[in-house]
Amino acid sequence: MTWNIMMYMSSMFFLVGVSVISLVGANQLLACDYTLMIEWELLSLNSCIIEFTLIFDWISTMFLSFVSIISAMVLFYSGSYMSEDHNINRFIYLVLAFVFSMAMLICSPNIISILLGWDGLGLVSYVLVIYYQNNKSANAGMLTVLSNRIGDVAILLSIACFFSLGSWNYNLLSYYLSDSELILKNLVVLAAMTKSAQIPFSAWLPAAMAAPTPVSALVHSSTLVTAGIYLAIRFHPAILDSEVQKGLFIISSLTMFMAGVGANLEYDLKKIIALSTLSQLGVMMSILALGFPTLAFFHLLTHAIFKALLFMCAGSIIHNVKSHQDIRSMGNLSVFMPLTVTCLNLANLALCGMPFLAGFYSKDLILETASMNWFNFSGFFLYTLATGLTACYTFRLIYYSISGPYNLNSTSAISDNSEVMTSPMLLLSMLAISGGAYLSWVIFPEPHMICLTFTFKNLTLVLITTGALLGYLLNFMKISYINISLKLYFLSSFYGSMWFMPQLSTSKLVSSSLNLSYKLYNMGDKGWSEYLGGQGSYFMISKKASLLQMMQMSLLNLYLKSFFFWVLIMFILLS
Repeated sequence: MTWNIMMYMSSMFFLVGVSVISLVGANQLLACDYTLMIEWELLSLNSCIIEFTLIFDWISTMFLSFVSIISAMVLFYSGSYMSEDHNINRFIYLVLAFVFSMAMLICSPNIISILLGWDGLGLVSYVLVIYYQNNKSANAGMLTVLSNRIGDVAILLSIACFFSLGSWNYNLLSYYLSDSELILKNLVVLAAMTKSAQIPFSAWLPAAMAAPTPVSALVHSSTLVTAGIYLAIRFHPAILDSEVQKGLFIISSLTMFMAGVGANLEYDLKKIIALSTLSQLGVMMSILALGFPTLAFFHLLTHAIFKALLFMCAGSIIHNVKSHQDIRSMGNLSVFMPLTVTCLNLANLALCGMPFLAGFYSKDLILETASMNWFNFSGFFLYTLATGLTACYTFRLIYYSISGPYNLNSTSAISDNSEVMTSPMLLLSMLAISGGAYLSWVIFPEPHMICLTFTFKNLTLVLITTGALLGYLLNFMKISYINISLKLYFLSSFYGSMWFMPQLSTSKLVSSSLNLSYKLYNMGDKGWSEYLGGQGSYFMISKKASLLQMMQMSLLNLYLKSFFFWVLIMFILLS
């Protein structure tokens, strides 16, 4: 046990050191406008050089800094959360492998070397999702890995497309791709959509909640789900001014709206936070599709801070209330867990864009920039409605956690008694307060020129206020109350189940493929392949062998038959 403690403490200090060095390097690279690229030539094939490439610019180093500090906090948090797990040593190894895969993806501008991180994330995420060995985790892990394999295949096919261009450095070639390389653009965007769980690949994101809560804090903040956004940010010059851009904006806006509606109809604490992640991924992808990759990266960093904090607070609550995850079973937690609830509500306020918290600086700038852009009224309506829905489910979660009677068993003693779990939460809370202002000053040293009317300028505050009031009204739907949604069962089940996407991604897709494979098995393996394959060849050879064996036996009737046969032949020839 002592070795486990030493291992996770040393890993945490190493990640903190990497974070500090990367942050200092990012500030220096950003101030000097400098980029460092390191290449190792592995193989030269038909004038196409296969290289292992690393890039260090302000984007990669700053993202690496945030990934490292959040991973360090998650490891420190896991020291208490996973203390009763006998396999904590294996858990630490898996988390470190996950972080290393993400670091390889961040620092790789080459479409071949990026596979080390891209496939590493998919493999380790599958192992972490099935960490708790039961049927639910096995099904969730299979859905996660198979959904992400679609993007992996798209990356492999894009390697073949890059071969015709003479290089695999997508970071440089993205500036020179014309409209004739539409297949290549679609493949890279498809890979980004699968990793970031855009429609129709959204079902795996809530299913991945089967993993331990520290893993969820890492996955949903800065690693797996942000890998697709990061790839799209690096590839953004090829996406702009193309047909891919319009389709990506429509899909990301629908993803944002779908996740917002689903979170307001959900009662599982971890799934509400997972759907909020999906909604914010839609925000990042949509503003990227509008042509603002730096804004998408800005929101990516601020979202990583408060989303990791949100999951840590949720894990602390679930850990202390004896694994209850239904928010209707909670209530009045501010009396029993004041520190955890304070951090939870701070993260929630940052999520919905409360002024001067981390989320405000990025979301307010995104909304104002989007209001000045070219898209039509339907896109603007989805944007504003999704923002209001974010405030709605955020305040709904706040009211359920801090107000109302205490609904758990009276024998459950809960409190903020673990300093190991609360210390990283306090550090991330400070980052959630000051991180947005710091990133805004560093990334945008010169203010944006935004010209909006008084109504549009105050639209964000109006949406937050309206969503908060609606969330307060939804707070009154307790277990003992009549569920009005049963009168509209189809609509409530449609919006509450992510537009039937989990069913379409699993049972509907599997049943048709299984029926087709059963028919092919009967017609192929047990049909023509049996007749023309091994069994048919064996039957034919055995029949011929038995005929030859019979002809070689000294049988009187065989001699008589052959004698009359040749006599008949002679008569025919002589006549």
